Amino acid sequence: MGHPRKSRKKYDTPSHPWNADRIKLENKLVKKYGLKTKKEIWKAETMVKKYRRDARELLGMSSEHNKTEREQLLSHLINQGFLGKDAKLEDVLNLTMEDVLRRRLQTMVHQKGLANTAKQSRIMVVHGHIALDGKKIDSPSYLVKSGEEELISFYQGSAMEKYHKQQATDKAGEK
Repeated sequence: MGHPRKSRKKYDTPSHPWNADRIKLENKLVKKYGLKTKKEIWKAETMVKKYRRDARELLGMSSEHNKTEREQLLSHLINQGFLGKDAKLEDVLNLTMEDVLRRRLQTMVHQKGLANTAKQSRIMVVHGHIALDGKKIDSPSYLVKSGEEELISFYQGSAMEKYHKQQATDKAGEK
């Protein structure tokens, strides 16, 4: 069982640690999404592996209970934002780790334009400048659910909020 205060490892390490192609791909992803360590990539990859494994098992079986499990898996992935509203179980097999990395709070902050770079968005989240529906979230790996994208903003009273507004007015004044 393990100790209740010590959570289990949520990722699998690569089976071949010195594979040059995998290392190059991971380095590109670290740079693109502003990740701190490759462990974050491995967590996303493990999450995708588990979803795909579950989908393969459900596609291989057919029963009444299987139907409810299919619906539960699909509704969970749609709610998380990994799949579209009209997705089918076969679409789960096409998930990639980039689909998971795109749903991270750090990436969403950068895409929304609250930060200039992915690394800056990570720093802003960790330092408590970002809120989701008014609640401060300081975990860059927080997976933003579908529908929560528009709730991402600066934390009320944050110094970065004032700086961002000042930059916006300066740019508007130049034009």
